[in-house]
Amino acid sequence: MTRAPGLSVRLKLTLSYAGFVMLAGALLLAVVWVFLLRYVPDGAIRTLGPFVPNRSDLVRAFVPKAVAMLGFLLVFGLVGGWILAGRMLAPLTRITAATRRAASGSLSHRIWLPGRRDEFRELADAFDTMLARLEAHVAEQQRFAANASHELRTPLAIMQTLLEVIARKDLDRDTGELVDRLHTVNTRAIDLTEALLLLSRADRRSFTREHVDLSLIAEEAAETLLLLAESRGLTIETSGEETPTIGSHALLLQMTTNLVHNGIVHNLPEQGTVWVTTSVHATTVALTVENTGKILAPQMVSTLIEPFQRGTERIRTDHAGVGLGLAIVNSIARAHDGTLTLGPRATGGLRVTVHLPAPSQHASGSDGLAPPPAPVARRPR
Repeated sequence: MTRAPGLSVRLKLTLSYAGFVMLAGALLLAVVWVFLLRYVPDGAIRTLGPFVPNRSDLVRAFVPKAVAMLGFLLVFGLVGGWILAGRMLAPLTRITAATRRAASGSLSHRIWLPGRRDEFRELADAFDTMLARLEAHVAEQQRFAANASHELRTPLAIMQTLLEVIARKDLDRDTGELVDRLHTVNTRAIDLTEALLLLSRADRRSFTREHVDLSLIAEEAAETLLLLAESRGLTIETSGEETPTIGSHALLLQMTTNLVHNGIVHNLPEQGTVWVTTSVHATTVALTVENTGKILAPQMVSTLIEPFQRGTERIRTDHAGVGLGLAIVNSIARAHDGTLTLGPRATGGLRVTVHLPAPSQHASGSDGLAPPPAPVARRPR
């Protein structure tokens, strides 16, 4: 935004300091003048004793010195005000320099303003915190863009290879196999694109909030993936009381489905179990998904939230996903002002817990949200 040039803050403060000093000096001289006039008579005074000045003599003696004093106060106020304003605005100068460096793309710089806590120190600390978060966010987005480009390039490269090597060079080859392989690769590319779009939607928080029951969402996700679990010889167990919260039903269902799907895919070859539990706490509600499986190292578990991370298994299976499952879960949880916690189970497998804010007692009718849904009959689990 282009603005017309104006006076600097330092000059404004200097003029304010000088004006205050001049006003204080003028008031002081006025008080002295009134005090002197009170005891000095008007007109000529004749006396045989010592000379007694009258008001005319007082004016000739006082006014020039008063004017000189005001001139001195003006110069003193301007010089002193300029120095004081410079010292007061020195932290602001450092903050401005850091802001310009950040605007030019350098997010690693910090102000680190010394001294005790005051308004400028709080502003500098808040700016340093903002720079740190921006730097981390930009680094995360850069890693995400690089990983997304790599993941999208892989199916496209496979399709190009199939078309060039098989379709062009081996004309006698059965096209049915080629079509099937192209369909598989294309489906994976579509799934990855949809996951990226869902992740972007969750990060923008562009969704409508409504009253939902997290326990019903957990049941819906479990029923959706029941056939997949049975085909792998796994069992899904759901439990928990009514768990009301506020958010997007579609996004929370996607979050829960991703967690249950992750528990099914990364499980024992057979006779494994996935536990889906919901619970209500004082200020939050919780969704916990646990699964049996291999013993996981805590260091490896902490990286699973990163996009395109699949633990130690980089081999793509028929249901391996695109490596965005937990990243999407984390984004949806953050978009709902919640938290995601991962931890290995002592006997093997993973425990994932999502904490979401519980709706306040006065939420309905005061925040523009629809009233809570009526209780739904639950079938035995």
